[in-house]
Amino acid sequence: MRAIVGLWRWRDNPLCRRSDRREAWLALGAMILAVVVAPIIGWLGASAAHGALLKNAEEQRQGRHQVWAMAESVQDRALTDSDPESSSHQPDRRHVVAHWAGPDGETHKSTVTTRQHVQPGERFRIWTDAAGTATTRPMSSQTASSYAALAGLAAGAGAVGAMEAGRRLTMRQLLRRRYDMWDAEWSRIGPDWGRTGSNN
Repeated sequence: MRAIVGLWRWRDNPLCRRSDRREAWLALGAMILAVVVAPIIGWLGASAAHGALLKNAEEQRQGRHQVWAMAESVQDRALTDSDPESSSHQPDRRHVVAHWAGPDGETHKSTVTTRQHVQPGERFRIWTDAAGTATTRPMSSQTASSYAALAGLAAGAGAVGAMEAGRRLTMRQLLRRRYDMWDAEWSRIGPDWGRTGSNN
């Protein structure tokens, strides 16, 4: 931004070098890309992710079903969780050993996680897949939209980061070229520096 302002102030100044103008135009182009292109990329990424997530959510709704399960034993924390801090993060979840009948009539038994207040011998609802294996509830449309928005933000931020990286690399090349020009000019006039009539 400073380069753009500087170019505008010194656009008619004979001391304004060609490299200064290039740097200013580069900064202006990067800013325009960040303001215009990055939101478009974010929107396209969010749209693509939203469509894919909605399709996945629909497949989950069609392939998952709620069935009645019978609780055999109840524990307030995971059997394999030895970290008291992580278990305290989910105080409302219970791990229930239960059995239920699958779609084919076969009995399944496993440990499931539920927020319901279940006692041994009580029936409660769980989600299963087509094979009768316990699984999580299908993804909702609201969850899909939230994930899509996050994907769009990530795509936009990634685009801005890529543009900034490209600008910095180009600036490095411009600076290297400027230093080479300075070295060449100093090699030409350096030996005669301060001598009378060296410019003749």
